Amino acid sequence: MFKFTRTSKDTASSARTGILSTAHGDIRTPIVMPVGTVGSVKGVYHRDLKEDIGAEIILGNTYHLYLRPGLDILRRAGGLHRFENWDRPILTDSGGFQVFSLSKIRKITPEGCRFQSHIDGSRHLFTPENNVDTQRIIGADIMMALDECCPGDADRSYAAKSLKLTQGWLERYYKHFRESEPLYGYPQTFFPIIQGCTYPDLRVEAAEHALEFSEAGIAIGGLAVGEPTDVMYEMLEVLDPVIPQDRARYLMGVGTPANILEGIARGVDMFDCVMPTRNGRNGMIFTWDGIMNMRNAKWADDFSPIDPAGASFVDRTYSRAYLHHLFVSGEMFAAMLASEHNLAFYLDLVKQASAHIEAGDFASWKESTVKRVSQRL
Repeated sequence: MFKFTRTSKDTASSARTGILSTAHGDIRTPIVMPVGTVGSVKGVYHRDLKEDIGAEIILGNTYHLYLRPGLDILRRAGGLHRFENWDRPILTDSGGFQVFSLSKIRKITPEGCRFQSHIDGSRHLFTPENNVDTQRIIGADIMMALDECCPGDADRSYAAKSLKLTQGWLERYYKHFRESEPLYGYPQTFFPIIQGCTYPDLRVEAAEHALEFSEAGIAIGGLAVGEPTDVMYEMLEVLDPVIPQDRARYLMGVGTPANILEGIARGVDMFDCVMPTRNGRNGMIFTWDGIMNMRNAKWADDFSPIDPAGASFVDRTYSRAYLHHLFVSGEMFAAMLASEHNLAFYLDLVKQASAHIEAGDFASWKESTVKRVSQRL
């Protein structure tokens, strides 16, 4: 059921297009996954995710869904697909990053990670085994193995120790995954996660170990967590020749439009990031001509489309002046329009990248596009 097939390759970079097959449909890559942390992409209708934005897969978060609504509700609902009425693929992360970033009280041991809920202070334990069970109940097509997300500025001793912990957890995760069954009548797969901080040899070691447990894809974690951008790109370049061409490559939690394009150039197929919706809710708009702060007075009498080159319903319908007015008025519609526009832009960005990969001119197109979409308007 789960298979990644490369469909084209750029001649001047590692960029490629492909198809990742899942039980809920095929995913054309490169792809950006809208983040639906607690079972919704904030401020966006599923209708618009499909028809206007063109989302082929969305992401859910195990930590948040585990805490609320909880596993009993999700099991009784028949899994997250039915609970949120989404009939396309879903990917869930393991929740490990949230445990390490949100919980004020946590303890990490070979057994697993104990943590305190950010909602009510209750105490919980994630182990590789119960993390498999939790993601089985959520019912995602693609699950993530439990790992420790090593800080970007960790010293080598900590990074090596953290990697050994992640590798031990992965072996237990894989064993329990193989011994358990899906709950809702369709198959699931999981991606191991490559850690190793900013140390090339640790990254290679992590990749070679993780590939022993990889079916159709593999995730690259622990980047964009404080290290310089150039170092992130260096780690991707280190991993590119190590990961086989028949595995989808998912760069977790990344990033800006420039990060997306640079990642594609280095062989990455899948991305997720909260920036389109989070930044959109705060008035930041990504366009083909650059980045706009819609609260700035300069847009008050600009009646041109939000993005003249944009392909979304929002771009075809509303002006910059109108969106500026909504933001300064504190109208919730502003956040909805900005989120939909930004997501549509991100999906259009990877769609255009795919077209240029297939045409054979991605590398030159990428260089000019990165400069254009990164400038401030």
